[in-house]
Amino acid sequence: MKIGIVQTKPVKGDVVANLADHQKWIGKAVERGVDLLVFPELSITGYEPTLARELATTKEDERFDAFQWMSDKYGIVIGMGMPIWASETDGDRAGGGEAGVMIGMIIFQPDGPRRVYAKQYLHADEVPFFVPGNEQVFLSIDDNRIALSLCYELSVPEHSVNAYSNRANIYLSSSAKTAEGMDKALNTLTGIACTYSMIALISNSVGPCDGAECGGQSAVMNDKGEVLAKLGSSYEGMLIYDTATGKVTQVSGTTRDRLTA
Repeated sequence: MKIGIVQTKPVKGDVVANLADHQKWIGKAVERGVDLLVFPELSITGYEPTLARELATTKEDERFDAFQWMSDKYGIVIGMGMPIWASETDGDRAGGGEAGVMIGMIIFQPDGPRRVYAKQYLHADEVPFFVPGNEQVFLSIDDNRIALSLCYELSVPEHSVNAYSNRANIYLSSSAKTAEGMDKALNTLTGIACTYSMIALISNSVGPCDGAECGGQSAVMNDKGEVLAKLGSSYEGMLIYDTATGKVTQVSGTTRDRLTA
């Protein structure tokens, strides 16, 4: 199985431009036989909480039909970040309270229904803009069980404990973090990988986000917490981890940069 994580530079609030960029990266992934491709947190809009309510939609939005087509045609599972409306009936949100907007990952499955993983654990500064989801989502591909995580959740011990309890062997975080936040996240992921003998991957953005700058450094770790590969802090790119060989391949974006470990 091949898992791809993409490091993108979203255009603030420009869904059309960002979807076009997503299609480009999916094409690169398909050419390399990727089975699962995951983008950073809120990758379709950029991480911009103040715009979330204006840009929120549902997983069945017709703008996403092309991605379902690609998933069906090429047999690839795709996870993309988008603010998603919560409702009283959709099971992906926390029970009670008024409907609101969730930090969502839309999951496109070959010849299957679209799913949404909604961030369960919100950072304090996200609470004014979002409501939490209530169910952790796992993907089972070949002999692998992948636990999905959205940014801050990797810092919440209950999240990784639940992943381990559900027999996940891969922990995959979709994030939007500053350089300082990534330093902390990579240390935390090292602990998760070592404690639970999991492969750990993190996909992060670069460029402006919520008045700050995302710090890149998307990375892949083995189940001993050793960094197998890491992207830089300012450019787009993709890392592809092959579960059969344990090797990582880098695919460059707009600039050519050497793989660093």
